[in-house]
Amino acid sequence: MPLLGAHLSIAGGFHNAVSAATKLGCSTLQLFTKNPNAWAAKPLAPEDVAQFRRAVNAAGLQFPTAHDSYLINLATPDEKLFQKSIDAFTIEVERAETLGLSYLVSHPGAHNGTGEDAGIARVIAGLDAVRARCPKVKVKVLLETTAGQGSCLGARFEHFQQILSGVKDPSWLGVCVDTCHIFAAGYPISSAEDYAATFTQFDQVIGFAHLKLFHLNDSVPGFGSRVDRHAGLGLGQIGIDFFRRLVTDARFAELPMILETPKEDDAGNEMDPVNLGILRQFLHD
Repeated sequence: MPLLGAHLSIAGGFHNAVSAATKLGCSTLQLFTKNPNAWAAKPLAPEDVAQFRRAVNAAGLQFPTAHDSYLINLATPDEKLFQKSIDAFTIEVERAETLGLSYLVSHPGAHNGTGEDAGIARVIAGLDAVRARCPKVKVKVLLETTAGQGSCLGARFEHFQQILSGVKDPSWLGVCVDTCHIFAAGYPISSAEDYAATFTQFDQVIGFAHLKLFHLNDSVPGFGSRVDRHAGLGLGQIGIDFFRRLVTDARFAELPMILETPKEDDAGNEMDPVNLGILRQFLHD
């Protein structure tokens, strides 16, 4: 059975995300270790780290995960931003390691007009630089599929194959599939036939051995829109049948699957319980 979870707030302390996960009956969770829209980060307090680790262990959460800052761009041609991104990403990795997290999810970055090959080469160099600074960390960096907005890399499976085959140490890397993103990027997944074909293609190009985590999101924009906007399960353009197939797919039965769907509906009702309930019902049907 897959491990179901959600992206949860650390407001008031990291342990509060664990409390929220417990109330939702989650078996995994994702969080930010700092403000994702700021470069600076307050150092982790040892007492906060210890409290969080105890809470995770007590709750029995598996594969606790963080998402990195949205400002980091390892694909950038701008040398100043490139070095700033390496510095910031190194800190993200170190914070995830200190907190005892399993994974750190990161978007590959945007090449800003230099082209995909140049951007991918830049990402490889950036990841190698970070790894050289953090050679012994156990946390794995998971590169996330993207919708392909603007010049963002990660909209094609081949991008991940190039990165994984280009870095000096691929053992510390993996892939996170965001369901909204691959749909928006132009990978058909709604019908049973398209679902089978797309995941066969993923396995052939990247390999299921590198797939470590799913972000479960429906898509507000239509297929191939290259626009990243998440919807609640069954409330977007992908369709609810896809999520039934995914959550009951034996190939992914031991992987964490984390919601990044809207937290509330238009009436202000909490939606994480609703979306988790949909997935649990599929597992018990």
